[in-house]
Amino acid sequence: MSAGDPAPGPVANLDANGERDAFRRLQARLQVMYRAVFSDDDVPRSVVVLPSFSLDADVMAKILGVQHYEERMLCLLLLLRLPRTNVIYVSSDPISESVVDYYLHLLPGVPVRHARRRLTLISCHDTSPKPLSTKILERPRLVDRILAAIPDRAAAHMTCFNVSDEERRLAVRLGVPIYGCDPDLLHLGSKSGARALFRDAGMLIPDGFEDLSDAQQLTEALVELKAAKPELKRAVVKLNEGFSGEGNAVFSFEGAPQGADLKPWIRSRLGHMGFEAAGMTWDLFESKIEAMEAIVETFIEGARKRSPSSQYRVDPTGELETISTHDQVLGGSASQIFLGCRFPADEAYRLAIQEEGLKAARILRDRGVIGRFGVDFISVPGPDGWAHYAIEVNLRKGGTTHPYLMLQFLTDGHYDPATGLYRSPGGRPCFYYASDNIQNERYRGLTPDDLIDIAVLNGLHFHGTTQEGVVFHMIGALSQYGKLGMVCVAETPERARRLYDEAIAVLDRETR
Repeated sequence: MSAGDPAPGPVANLDANGERDAFRRLQARLQVMYRAVFSDDDVPRSVVVLPSFSLDADVMAKILGVQHYEERMLCLLLLLRLPRTNVIYVSSDPISESVVDYYLHLLPGVPVRHARRRLTLISCHDTSPKPLSTKILERPRLVDRILAAIPDRAAAHMTCFNVSDEERRLAVRLGVPIYGCDPDLLHLGSKSGARALFRDAGMLIPDGFEDLSDAQQLTEALVELKAAKPELKRAVVKLNEGFSGEGNAVFSFEGAPQGADLKPWIRSRLGHMGFEAAGMTWDLFESKIEAMEAIVETFIEGARKRSPSSQYRVDPTGELETISTHDQVLGGSASQIFLGCRFPADEAYRLAIQEEGLKAARILRDRGVIGRFGVDFISVPGPDGWAHYAIEVNLRKGGTTHPYLMLQFLTDGHYDPATGLYRSPGGRPCFYYASDNIQNERYRGLTPDDLIDIAVLNGLHFHGTTQEGVVFHMIGALSQYGKLGMVCVAETPERARRLYDEAIAVLDRETR
């Protein structure tokens, strides 16, 4: 079948097995479309962007302004630089036209009017905590509107933040494949599944236990960790489906007794763990352990501890590609919360973590995973060099995805796996410093138009001629939460960080 052949029609009301079979047929069509369409920028295509966070609602609710995280995927509006590409962007709440206009003006060499004509914005007008895909499925007329916006389903695909059963159901309902991981493989990206995967790959991991389903198992695991390593100061407990560190808690062994008194002491201290999510309680955390299971690991200590990650992509034909490395910027009481990232990772170890991550990436590819994913590490220096402990697999578009896509779309450069550097078409290296968590109470009340005015008057924008500058995202969270994101691109890492600091100084001065 060619990309122009008729696509199978949308399907509804299937049982679970029928839905899986229909989805696999759709995904097989994605392979054909990838060869026929993705290789030529001038071939007409449609991309349905679905920034649905199909993750635990209680954990997600702990993130300030979480509903605006859907806007992180607005970077995909820059796909409109391809002159025959249509983008259908679906969101829970309408996206401000000022924000849309901000992104479209970043397009190199494409008139805004031409791009806007190929963009369809569809909103559920529903800010409830349910996943976006669920909201869409509850609205048959909205599903019909999405279908009506796709000129040719044989040359269309969906791209999502993560793919759960709900996104799979929507794909089958639309008759459009997803460039992403089959939900039946998502256990590989859980905290427990990742530890098993890393062991299969022969990677270094922290001592610990997985598949813990209640407080009793958690207590026993902590007892065993402490007994095996009496000098252990802390352990970290992670919910299997935690996001951005919000499902983590740190257990301190300070004051722990020895012998038979250790187990009851640990059980009595579970409610006093350091929860990373604001407002998290032991009762809620315990219920999440019972619902999704958890792991416990030794807390890796170190004065110079780093948190790098490496990113990969498996295309629909099964080709594996290394696409980036980052140093994650973490915060929270125990530095467990993702705040932002630096690209690329430190020169001292970027190629090492790239190679280590490939061990897991090859297994994921062989088990059928496609799309983008990342492998996270905790790295500490030692007498023989850096030691890299593999800690997580993210089978979704993580916090490092949208800054990197922004860099690609703005510069049209390429990543060199041999050096771990990204270079512009002219050969100049590009670096960036990015954050999703810029937050200041004084920023509350700033509208998107206010931010754009401030940016224009203070030169806070990306310069196509110099290939550096500042790009804002999550702008919709600014007025209510005083929160936004930023990507700062420059020729050196120092310059990228300086642009970030200068932009913060401007915002602080304008809201003083």
